Amino acid sequence: MKTNLYVVNEIAPLDIAVNVTDAQLLFNELTYTHFPVIKDKTYMGCISEADIRCFETDKTLSAYQYALEGFYVRKDHNWLDILEAFAQNNSNIMPVLDDNNRYLGFFELGDIMNLFNETPFLSEPGNILIVEKGILDYSFSEISQIIESNNAKVLGLFISNMENDVAQITIKINDSDINNIVQTFRRYSYNIVSKHYEDSFLTNLKERSQYLEKYLNI
Repeated sequence: MKTNLYVVNEIAPLDIAVNVTDAQLLFNELTYTHFPVIKDKTYMGCISEADIRCFETDKTLSAYQYALEGFYVRKDHNWLDILEAFAQNNSNIMPVLDDNNRYLGFFELGDIMNLFNETPFLSEPGNILIVEKGILDYSFSEISQIIESNNAKVLGLFISNMENDVAQITIKINDSDINNIVQTFRRYSYNIVSKHYEDSFLTNLKERSQYLEKYLNI
C-alpha cells in the first residue's frame, strides 16, 4: 500500500512566528486535534488544540515552543507503523518528514484507517472468533494449525488484549464451520470469548438433553 499517495500538503503548516489568535482561528475552521508548526521550513513539532486554547492571544507560538509535541513519521513508513504512531500520540493528524527531516505534509487518521478497511481482515467475508489463553501457553502457530485442521483459512489475527497474564486473540476466519473450530479450540484449552449462534444452539441442546435424561431417570 502506497501511503505516500495520502500525504496532505494543500494546507500550509503554522509558522512559529504566527500569532496565537490566528492559530486558534485555524483550529476553529478545521477538525484536527493537532497541527504542524515549522520554523524556516524546519519542522518544530505539533501544537495541540487543547493547548492553543490556553495560550495568551497577544503572543506568538514562539513563546510556547515548550508545548510543541515532536511526533512524526517518515514518508516510507508502512501503514501499520503510521497507525501505531496515531494511537501512541492520541492525534488525528500525523506530520510526514523525508530522510532529511524536511516537512512534506501530513496524514489524516481517516485515510490511514481506510487502508485498513481494504485489507482481507475487513473486506473479505468470514467469521470473527475471539479466544483467550495464558500468555505463556498460546502460540500463533498453534492457532493457525487448529483453524487449518478444520479446513479453514486465517484471514488475519492480532492480540486484542493482554491482562492478568491472559492474552486475548482476535481471529478472522474465512466462511467455514465455525462450530467445529470452536470445539477444537476448547479441546486445546482456549476460552471462547466471542458468542456464536451455532455454538449457543448446541450448548442449549446439550443442556436440554441432560435435563431430559435426568427427568427420565427420576
